[in-house]
Amino acid sequence: MSYSAHYDAIVIGGGHNGLVNAAYLARAGKSVLVLERRHLVGGAAVTEEIYPGFKYSVYSYVVSLLRPEIIRELDLPSHGLEILPLESTVTPLPNGDYLGRWADHDQTRRELYRHSAKDAEAYDDYGKLMYHLAFAVKPIVAMVPPDPTSLSPRDLLSLLKLGKHFRSLGATQFYALVKLMTMSAADFLDEWFETQALKATMSASGIIGTFLGPRSPGTAYVLLHHYLGEIDGSFRAWGFAKGGTGAISESIAGAARRFGADIRTEASVARVLVRHGRATGVALENGDEITARVVVSGLDPKRTFLKLIESEHLPDDFVDSIRRFKIRGSSGKVNLSLSELPKFTCLPRDGPHLRGAISISPSVDYLERAYDDAKYGNFSRRPYMDIIIPSMIDPGMAPPGKHVMSIFVQYAPSDLEGGWNETRREAFGDAVIDTLAQYAPNLPGAILHRQVITPWDLERDIGLTQGNIFHGELSLHQLFFLRPAPSWADYRTPLDNFYQCGSGTHPGGGISGTSGRLAALRVLKDWK
Repeated sequence: MSYSAHYDAIVIGGGHNGLVNAAYLARAGKSVLVLERRHLVGGAAVTEEIYPGFKYSVYSYVVSLLRPEIIRELDLPSHGLEILPLESTVTPLPNGDYLGRWADHDQTRRELYRHSAKDAEAYDDYGKLMYHLAFAVKPIVAMVPPDPTSLSPRDLLSLLKLGKHFRSLGATQFYALVKLMTMSAADFLDEWFETQALKATMSASGIIGTFLGPRSPGTAYVLLHHYLGEIDGSFRAWGFAKGGTGAISESIAGAARRFGADIRTEASVARVLVRHGRATGVALENGDEITARVVVSGLDPKRTFLKLIESEHLPDDFVDSIRRFKIRGSSGKVNLSLSELPKFTCLPRDGPHLRGAISISPSVDYLERAYDDAKYGNFSRRPYMDIIIPSMIDPGMAPPGKHVMSIFVQYAPSDLEGGWNETRREAFGDAVIDTLAQYAPNLPGAILHRQVITPWDLERDIGLTQGNIFHGELSLHQLFFLRPAPSWADYRTPLDNFYQCGSGTHPGGGISGTSGRLAALRVLKDWK
């Protein structure tokens, strides 16, 4: 056993939230050490050259939720961050038609008129409402959740500010927000639109990363959560990081290093050291022990509190809450190397649709049936897919004349009946390709390489419990001051000097960095 130098703070996990946390602590003049068990930083936000010349955004693949204040305060563009816009979403239909939404507003309006004059007229009003709701929710997302049962001046003041904020919304926005918090995405959209493909594609944002279907209550909020995507002040803007999502993590790591943080890879933490009710450092798998004044975990709540800390150091009711925390994985990913571009039956030629997103979501019934498969322990035979072709946006992602395709898939349940193994993983990949081939018949013959990722792989390879990409489901009973446990949503924990900063805390998943930033601000405030 050996001992390393003492640090002001140790951050466990080099995912994007852990890196953001470390950057802000180092920016404040603290000595910080980040410990990452893999050979590269980023967690789920990584770019890897799995096959020579073909670069995959292996897990997370698009960016929108990354907060502008983080980009600005850490000066991420100076560390290589460049976000390229995704300017369209096309939904191929089984009859050979399609529904397209484009960067050009008038083009989108004409396209919607082609399917429904009613929907074309309602689309702008819906967009305005969602913009205002996103603007209304933005301050809540950016605040440390208060404890409504506490009588401390800090929590009471936060609750007062929250009450004033809700009062300022006005009746229309307040009632719409309440409906969003309680309704299903499908029911909410039924009040606005009639075109099945439009409702399905929009409601798909409410099921991403959840173990819920589009008709499940609460998915309307998840839809709004993804609507918070913002690039250069434009809500609902999504993009692709040049160089893949790993470029986001590398830019944050670059900022952290510039501020003086140390980052160690292939440094797996075995447990948190505890003395007299306080976290005092960590022990690594290799036997090394490193001490620090503060320890911050960027891992999910179950891995943090049920594996890194002996239960005797935590209150029983808190441990019970963490055990009950819902963290079922529901998502998979298929990455492809292609010899040629897919030729979609609805749009067979090269065009702008290949530089945006392609959504396999022809109807709400289609999505609900995909959920039915998962609900009864199977992967979806005809899954929902969100597809981009990174090499059409950033040619450096593949060799000249070749392409990479990124396919996010819903549903792949972590609790698959009979369990996951390599055979069932490949069967899942086959179901994805077979479904997509119905819309792009040339695709199977164009595949040079295939990488299939299930919740089993996400847990084994990057440490996500049950493969949940959000570190915990975004259900109503696991949001705001209940995430991850009542009375412990302010990034502190029952263990003194021990904090959490992963996506299992408020405001939840996506590449936003908000949890890492807010946790750092909490640590620094406590430091004073």
